[in-house]
Amino acid sequence: MSQGLMPFGVVPSPNEKELAGLVRQRVAARLAEYAGERESAGLPAENEVSRRATVGRLLAEELGAQRRLALANGSQVVDAAVEERVAQAVKDALFGTGSLERLLADASVENICVNGCDVVWVKDAAGQWRRENPVATSDAELVELVRTLAAGTSGEERRFDRGMPRLNLQLPDGSRLFAVMAVTGRVSLTIRRHRFPTASMAELVRLGVCDQQLAAFLRALVRARKNIVIGGGTNVGKTTVLRAFAHEIPPDERLVTIEDTFELALDADTRAHPNVVAMQAREPNIEGKGGIDQAELVRWGLRMSPDRVIVGEIRGAEVIPMCNAMSQGNDGSLSTIHASTSRGVFTKLASYAAQAPERLSLEATNLMVASAVHFVVHLGWDATGGRRVIDSVREVIDADGTQVVSNEVYRPGPDGRAVPAAPLRTETLHDLAAAGLEIEEAAFSSWGVA
Repeated sequence: MSQGLMPFGVVPSPNEKELAGLVRQRVAARLAEYAGERESAGLPAENEVSRRATVGRLLAEELGAQRRLALANGSQVVDAAVEERVAQAVKDALFGTGSLERLLADASVENICVNGCDVVWVKDAAGQWRRENPVATSDAELVELVRTLAAGTSGEERRFDRGMPRLNLQLPDGSRLFAVMAVTGRVSLTIRRHRFPTASMAELVRLGVCDQQLAAFLRALVRARKNIVIGGGTNVGKTTVLRAFAHEIPPDERLVTIEDTFELALDADTRAHPNVVAMQAREPNIEGKGGIDQAELVRWGLRMSPDRVIVGEIRGAEVIPMCNAMSQGNDGSLSTIHASTSRGVFTKLASYAAQAPERLSLEATNLMVASAVHFVVHLGWDATGGRRVIDSVREVIDADGTQVVSNEVYRPGPDGRAVPAAPLRTETLHDLAAAGLEIEEAAFSSWGVA
């Protein structure tokens, strides 16, 4: 059970809820008054740490005032456990993530799934699901919580109602939230957390995603400016691997990142990547205007003199401008895509291209992909199903009608992990050697030369 939570099934009593609402209202009013006094005095706004300290002080004062009031009126004084829950509820509400704050503060939680206010499941890093306490007292309150989160998202208009029953946004800690209503029996939301926001190749080895030999090979692919598409299923670690690849990009290169919802945060680490422009797709406004999709952002990004373009996830029409970017001088670009196998990546790329406004034929799409993508890296699960691993790497060779021709240079071994397979092309070996890969090491002797 998470620290500080009530036993499962326990909900605040009406008096407790009323007290929490009253204290929250008084603390919020005093907090606003205090902020106004600072502004009048010419003082800067409080940072997050100072604001939390101020809220803690105001909470203690208000709860003390409530105790004195109860004694003066001859009423029963609430016990310490109730006061603690009231204080936590007020803090959660004032700091934006409501009752979700406690789950987000738990480092062991990887996914949070809410199937209605009182049906809450969390998944830990080991892949185990457990049920948790309610995050709201009603579905209506849950809707208000989601709207509060949306209102605090970079000033962007993000509706959540029957007219716009879905919401996709990034929480302050970098987690990704997706919520739906009206089309489901109850309001539901899913929060996916990124436990490794600054991943590296060394981190992938430590986590068991790949071994040292494969890490050296992948590092050389990035440094040799090979265009790479990372494929895999949902929640298998594609974004983490993309971050690890980006970690190998020299700091003197200019990057443009394009995402449906900000997740990569490459612009946050100014030492590793000081020259980054991060762009996010935008939903249409209430009149249905102003929407900007990833395909348009890729076109914009190409006008911003990037050394590399990174698309967080290919999921539609952006596949065509992305491939164009990869084949017209922006080598070293990266992206991810949902696909169940490494070969299936080509099928997904073709299906997205067929749905794009250009309506490319399969043959034309394959020619485009073959001229743009150099390697496909695929992630899956090891033989026990308990650990994320890179299980396949394909080198794209050419296109032949309805097929993209590729060599699987790493294929799944007996335990599901990638092992060397087909040889690399001589030209590729030379490129990787120039990028620092020690081709002559015994570990790579199984490759040979194509």
